[in-house]
Amino acid sequence: MLLTLVLGMSLCAGQVETPTPANSGKAALLPPEPAAQTDKKDKDKDATPQERTHFLRAFLKAYADEFKKKDDSGDDSTPPARRALPEPWSSPPFPGHEFQGYPLIGVPASTDTYPFMKAFYDCTAGTPFGECVKESKIKVDGWLVGSYNFSTAKVSNLPSSYWVVPNRAELDQGVIRIARDMDTVQTDHIDWGFRCINLYGIDYRYTTAGGWASDQLLRNNRLYGYDPTEQYFDLYIPWVAQGMVIRVGRWIACPDIETQYGPDNYMGSHSLLFTYDSYTQTGVMLTFKLSDQLMVQGAIHAGTDMAPWYPGATATGFFGIRWVAPDNNNAVYTCLNNINDARFRRLEIDGQTAGHDNFNYLVSTWEHRFNENVHTKTEAYFMWQRDAYVGGTVSVGPPQSFGGGGGAGAFIPGYSLNYGLVNFTMVGLSKKDYLTFRNELWNDPQGERTGYRSLFSTHSVGWTHHFSSVFQIRPEIGFYHSYNERAFDLGATRNMLMGGFDAIWRF
Repeated sequence: MLLTLVLGMSLCAGQVETPTPANSGKAALLPPEPAAQTDKKDKDKDATPQERTHFLRAFLKAYADEFKKKDDSGDDSTPPARRALPEPWSSPPFPGHEFQGYPLIGVPASTDTYPFMKAFYDCTAGTPFGECVKESKIKVDGWLVGSYNFSTAKVSNLPSSYWVVPNRAELDQGVIRIARDMDTVQTDHIDWGFRCINLYGIDYRYTTAGGWASDQLLRNNRLYGYDPTEQYFDLYIPWVAQGMVIRVGRWIACPDIETQYGPDNYMGSHSLLFTYDSYTQTGVMLTFKLSDQLMVQGAIHAGTDMAPWYPGATATGFFGIRWVAPDNNNAVYTCLNNINDARFRRLEIDGQTAGHDNFNYLVSTWEHRFNENVHTKTEAYFMWQRDAYVGGTVSVGPPQSFGGGGGAGAFIPGYSLNYGLVNFTMVGLSKKDYLTFRNELWNDPQGERTGYRSLFSTHSVGWTHHFSSVFQIRPEIGFYHSYNERAFDLGATRNMLMGGFDAIWRF
């Protein structure tokens, strides 16, 4: 697909001209009329088309147009049809405008078009190839997320996540997304979609799944790496219940408030609750819309962050239910996200003892809307696993100053438990600004997930400002505390104060 788009852009760069309908077909074989017999108005009407814009020029213009938009420039277009309850809040300023659930049936596909595709449409306008791409509904976009954090930690910000290296600027993620969204509002025909997302940056450490280019982390413990985070195909069948979606491939685990992708989060950093649960699943998932208020799901996948071809893979069930109140002010999304024998998957890598987490857990999110500018989300889970190792999934790579690597931790016979609660409360300040308050309490009593047997609490506040739809910044500050052991800065202290910001650039 990328090759096809590049070829199309090459045609624009060469300013290939396509005959207009008035000069095409049989009419093109006739000699032109003498100039004296042609009215000036007709001459202008039948003039050869202007040269199309170069891609780079169109690309830069798309950015200029985004930054020229005014705060009060409302959208007078008719809202797209929905086969669902109204969206509870607006985006922007918030990163999303629906209650938790994934995928949602009856919600219109996004109409957002970012500078890369705008430039592509402009420079191929009027060509069969350009029209073909537009009609296919396939889009290419992406983003860059860079961050800087300041921390009281000297060596490592673990067991917090993502911003693992203290007091340094890093590339969190560079993402290229190729996707086609389905039309699940209509009910008269089958539709299809797909998503292909490729990620590079530090964040790959938290998206990696065994078998999906996982040697970078599990064998080598690299700080930076690549991950094909989502690779799936969707089929929408409108005649089953009030709509059914069959998803095949690798997808982001469904229930969390937070997600791996920078633009879709309320803050740049992440809660401990999110840090230590499932990231992606690979398998087959079925989603059924039963009514505007009720959705149910079922799936079979290869286990917590494992591909079916990975040595530790095991058949794992998933069941989910989503309910939205009739007044559209409350929603509950509950999932038995992983269910199997819950036994840690023991492996051997390069002759060393290794293994992969295989925890089971029940997770639920309750969301409440106070009004269109203020809403709150609370997530809780209970997680269990048998015969695991301290520190969880093993990397046999060399130990790094920021943490990780070094092989397996101590064996933990019997059950290891993890449970916790996190709340996000958001306050919209304008069409471009909002505040986020994040508070959590999370427990790792056997130290299986973090390496430290402790109860943790975290309290953070962040501000998000959109300079435009393609550029935003998110400064924040937070206090992290371990109650039972010195867990921060690789066991040096019970407390950590960490602040920082990230910047998101979309293309």
